[in-house]
Amino acid sequence: MELVAPAGNIDKLSFAWQYGADAAYIGIKNFSLRTRADNFRENEHEEIQRLKNSYGAKADGTTSAGTQTNGKKLYGAFNIYFYNHDLARLEQEAEYLAKYPFDAFIISDMGTLPFFRKHFPNIPLHLSTQANCTNAEAARFYRDQGFSRIILGRECSLIEIEEIKKASGLQIEVFVHGAMCLAYSGRCFLSAYMAGRSGNRGDCAHPCRWMFRVLEESEREGEYFPVEEDIHFTSILSSKDLCMIDHLDRLRDAGVDACKIEGRMKSVYYVAVITRAYRKAIDCLAGKTDEDLTLYREELFKVSHREFWTGFFFDKSEIAKPTLQAYTREYLFLGSVISEESPGIYRIDVKNSFGADEEIEYTGWDVLSIMDKGFALSEQSGQPAERSDHHRPFLLKTDKPLKPGYIIRRKTR
Repeated sequence: MELVAPAGNIDKLSFAWQYGADAAYIGIKNFSLRTRADNFRENEHEEIQRLKNSYGAKADGTTSAGTQTNGKKLYGAFNIYFYNHDLARLEQEAEYLAKYPFDAFIISDMGTLPFFRKHFPNIPLHLSTQANCTNAEAARFYRDQGFSRIILGRECSLIEIEEIKKASGLQIEVFVHGAMCLAYSGRCFLSAYMAGRSGNRGDCAHPCRWMFRVLEESEREGEYFPVEEDIHFTSILSSKDLCMIDHLDRLRDAGVDACKIEGRMKSVYYVAVITRAYRKAIDCLAGKTDEDLTLYREELFKVSHREFWTGFFFDKSEIAKPTLQAYTREYLFLGSVISEESPGIYRIDVKNSFGADEEIEYTGWDVLSIMDKGFALSEQSGQPAERSDHHRPFLLKTDKPLKPGYIIRRKTR
């Protein structure tokens, strides 16, 4: 099965591919359902092309990064609900969009179909999960419209997936990990109503994650009564996070062709660790590796998440059981290694401040854990520093064998 990972910016795209994704999906500014992700704009297509070229297979079957590959794929998500002015703007951007090395377009609005047929007739079309395809007749309809792949609505069970696959003959992609929405495949107006930000236009404020108290009635103004799930609040609208790493064999047997990870607005750390875990799991399933999957599976729980569940694949009644827990986080993401400036001295990108007196940990696509308590920090000028500042590059000196792209983290407890 193909592994599809999220990429909200250049860094995340690089980490998605480096940590094992076969394909990554990105959004273009103004046309994607994650407007608060950085998304892509201006001349970033040039960097994407260079990055994609670096993963082209060499004669020995490896890439310049040293990993086995047949090349990496890039999917463009154009999945907002388009209004007339959006379609006009899309037409104006045709020449710019052609500069991106897209291998497929992910679309949900059939009003955009003439545009993609006209300007990109040879690039495959994937139906977005936002189109809510949940039955075989709909799948056949989209197949006849020229779609080669359907990203099914998240409400489909394994049995329904198998039926749709057999009836349509299309490639089937499903979400296997990440945040879930209590609304029907995301068609929700709660954010627009409560925060003035439309989830259907890519700007969800996630009010379903808020902690609610219920006002009893107008006769008792100002008197609040919490719903009996906790003595302080209810999270009745907040769904659990999806995690299917233990059931990939069931997905494969149902005919799933691609497994998708949610999270274009999540951190580089999330993209790297989650992608790596599913890469190892899929490789184990295909008999390509005999590594101990348990260790990589455990890594999923070290990334910030809500309670995990298996979505609608096995039991649709689970929709009535929201999470009762807030996010749990075992590790704090500190940053990543950018480059080796000289032997043992690495330029790092700091995301959360840390000091030279702390014990930190490195993890990468080819290593689970390297502990380090004897490192030194300095400014880029070489001036020694006791502590790093977030969102600034620093130099880190260590005797540990690091590589560009390694993640830096420390335990939160």
